[in-house]
Amino acid sequence: MTTSLPDKIYFKIGEVSEIVGVEPYVLRYWETEFDLLKPSKAPSRHRLYKKKDVELLLNIKRLLYTEGFTIEGARKKLKEVKKEEKDQLKLPLSDQKYKTALAKIKKDLESLRRLLS
Repeated sequence: MTTSLPDKIYFKIGEVSEIVGVEPYVLRYWETEFDLLKPSKAPSRHRLYKKKDVELLLNIKRLLYTEGFTIEGARKKLKEVKKEEKDQLKLPLSDQKYKTALAKIKKDLESLRRLLS
């Protein structure tokens, strides 16, 4: 994202509202529409958003306001993106990448053995 987020663990809804540029009621509505958006709640029942939640909200706003997606279209797009990210993690490495990785591990182990001797 182009927006630089403050270095914090949690953000209150008012802070997120300012960062994203929408009213708090819009954030609460999006929470009901997007399953991926699940801010935690403090014991006082106030919403606490993590950086990943704020980044997701910025992405939702971009899809809805800039790219013109409907809520349903944005929901599908976000699920597709998340599925693609998961699928990329599952892709097997090519044989050459395995050989290169194993050769590096072997070299590192040999260096470690020499240091310990």
